[in-house]
Amino acid sequence: MVRLPLTPAEVERGQRLGALLRLARGDRSILETALDARVSPETLRKIESGRVATPAFPTIAAIAGVLGLSLDAVWAEISQPTRGAELTSSAHGTGERLPS
Repeated sequence: MVRLPLTPAEVERGQRLGALLRLARGDRSILETALDARVSPETLRKIESGRVATPAFPTIAAIAGVLGLSLDAVWAEISQPTRGAELTSSAHGTGERLPS
């Protein structure tokens, strides 16, 4: 199966997802988070760095669950048309902004 190149919007959405997950993970290690979510640490590292811009839904659901993020909040955040949008209070509860 040939995979089509990602669009710039998909790449940006993947970067926002990675930033959101890194922010939500805080001081928790990649290893601990990945093992709790039952994904490999390398997979989580690639998602957080934006190298995997379109991860599988079950993977994101597992990581979000471990980090206490609702999938609705994750989708709302990564679907923003511009970078640096405010986190919703239901996503992380801090009102922090994503790094730009």
